[in-house]
Amino acid sequence: MNSVLNVAVLLGGNSSERDVSIASAAQVVKALRERGHRVWAVDTLHGWLDGEQEAALFSRRVQAVPPTAGATGAPSLLAILNEAPGDTRVDLWFLALHGGSGEDGRMQGLLEMTGIPYTGSGVLGSAVAMDKDIAKRLLATAGVPTPDWLMAPADGRIVGEHLGWPVVVKPSKQGSTVGLSVVRAAPALDAAVAAARAFDDEVMIERFIPGRELTCPVLGDGALAVGEIILKRGEIFDYEAKYQPGGAEEVFPADIPAETARQVQQLSLQAHRALKLKGYSRSDFRLDRAGQLWCLEVNTLPGLTAMSLLPQAAGALGISFGELVERICRLALEPS
Repeated sequence: MNSVLNVAVLLGGNSSERDVSIASAAQVVKALRERGHRVWAVDTLHGWLDGEQEAALFSRRVQAVPPTAGATGAPSLLAILNEAPGDTRVDLWFLALHGGSGEDGRMQGLLEMTGIPYTGSGVLGSAVAMDKDIAKRLLATAGVPTPDWLMAPADGRIVGEHLGWPVVVKPSKQGSTVGLSVVRAAPALDAAVAAARAFDDEVMIERFIPGRELTCPVLGDGALAVGEIILKRGEIFDYEAKYQPGGAEEVFPADIPAETARQVQQLSLQAHRALKLKGYSRSDFRLDRAGQLWCLEVNTLPGLTAMSLLPQAAGALGISFGELVERICRLALEPS
């Protein structure tokens, strides 16, 4: 990409991943400006940010607990998208949004109506990947192993018979493990479902797979380096472990056999294609004690914070953060 682009970086939103989105956007805006592009930060709640507003917002840190999602009370998003300052012509929308309407196809639908290219997957792929129930059905059909699951409500006896204990209870349409918990016995199931339902109207109950946590992004038509997440506390890579220092050690490339790494990369590509994704994604896996890989979920707008997995996977292959965001832009501008 040789020419200077006018890039509007969409950030914030009102999902439980708002803080993560702001942290991603701060990195993206800085990197694109360093590469010579004209960049604006656009908060989907508050509109186009001036320099002072941007600096204040980007100085925030990701907190240990996710913010509570709620009604925006914001101006019309369509009006925001059409209120570029001055005579600015936007060449590209860069989505630094995570979760909620920013990642589930609704924002993508609005951007389709602007006629301006945007980064990441389209309406259908975004919606399908965010709905874990639908996504797992498609993954299984495509030959990507995924843990067995049920959708709440489900009786504890049925859960025990079909899935065994422990199980993972999580919102069906959320990211960053928001609202997720591990349940070891039937008496604790209802409370876990209620906690997850605070973040979504649908709750998934999934067989817990003990083992090593692996992850692999896809960029364009190729898989990046496979990484391993080694937890320092707890047994799940939860919100705090992801975004607070010392929560986990992330190793890129993962210390696994070359054949296992190739399998993870191939399954990540299969998942990316099965869900009709575009541009980039990141698939998360468990490697059980028998050597079986299990796909837990696929992220269509993986984090781009200083601690995020996608930049680390790219870095392991010699791709700098600036080059990574440049490639993401280039992929978005390619003809469909």
